[in-house]
Amino acid sequence: MVTESSIELLTIKDPDVRLMVRVRSDDAAAFEELMLRYQGRVISLLKHVIGDRDLAEDLTQEVFLRIYRARKSYQPEAKFSTWLFTIANNVALNAIRTKKRRPEFQMPSGTGSSTGMPTMENVIPAKSGLIPTRHMDQLETQEAVRLAIASLGDNQRMAVMLNRFEGMNYNDIAKVMKLTPQAVKSLLCRARSNLRVVLTPYVEHGTGIAEERKP
Repeated sequence: MVTESSIELLTIKDPDVRLMVRVRSDDAAAFEELMLRYQGRVISLLKHVIGDRDLAEDLTQEVFLRIYRARKSYQPEAKFSTWLFTIANNVALNAIRTKKRRPEFQMPSGTGSSTGMPTMENVIPAKSGLIPTRHMDQLETQEAVRLAIASLGDNQRMAVMLNRFEGMNYNDIAKVMKLTPQAVKSLLCRARSNLRVVLTPYVEHGTGIAEERKP
């Protein structure tokens, strides 16, 4: 149960909550500051989840529009970032459903991931010799990781992005994705296994991409 004292403590501890409280009072400068802090992070998250940079930018604008429209009813019951990424997750899920309903956005069976992004196997055959494991440079490694993330299922991809790149623990991710912490743990465990399977032929172990941030 959220009490007045816990809300007050959260407001004191989280500078972003303090900014959002000001936004609730129609402080335009506070809203601009929140956008500056989070816009790039939301675009990056949605780009990896959706697989389309332009669409990710459009959806990010929708995320902040939703935040602004909801400002009057905002209550600081969790960290601001948790609230923001909950909205981002909802927007992403809606976009994914829309893409799957439109045949022009669907990849033929067996040629790509659910996001419409190619998988590692489709882009770089494992035995092609084009990218020797021990000589893959940083850019190639980044591309391998991007493609590996794209090969995950929608929920696994979101959980990995929130955990690995936003530093969220099981409890925070559970709030964002409306799951239990145990379900998030299982989701990340499966994602880690899938990433290792895909990445092993191309990079040496130790990229850290699937290491979980635990409670």
